[in-house]
Amino acid sequence: MARRLISSGSPFEEQIGYSRAVVDGDWVFVSGTTGYDYATMSIADDVVAQCEQCFRNIDAALREAGSGMGDVVRVTYFLPHRADWEPCWPVTRKWLGDVRPAATLIHAQLMDDAMKIEIQVTARLRRPQGDAV
Repeated sequence: MARRLISSGSPFEEQIGYSRAVVDGDWVFVSGTTGYDYATMSIADDVVAQCEQCFRNIDAALREAGSGMGDVVRVTYFLPHRADWEPCWPVTRKWLGDVRPAATLIHAQLMDDAMKIEIQVTARLRRPQGDAV
């Protein structure tokens, strides 16, 4: 299977030189994704709202790739402030609670102070019905 690039339409992808996601073989690698709403190019002030938007952006990329949130096997969270992590738990549980992927949390500064969380995931492509695992 050829490598396929997925774009969210964000101007950052072209300016910086990356893709929202890359499909390679049976895998989908989603770049670190922030809480920007790319339709309006705006970002909420609240970390919980940003976390929700991160997952909406990731979900859209996975769907375009032929995968979904139920196929996520690994997630990495980046937050500049430790105190912002626990308020995000209900959102992470909503999106990944049934899947329970391997997870890592890293405290690090992000590209812009308005960004309060960044999330990256790795997922498997969905297998056609009847294919062996």
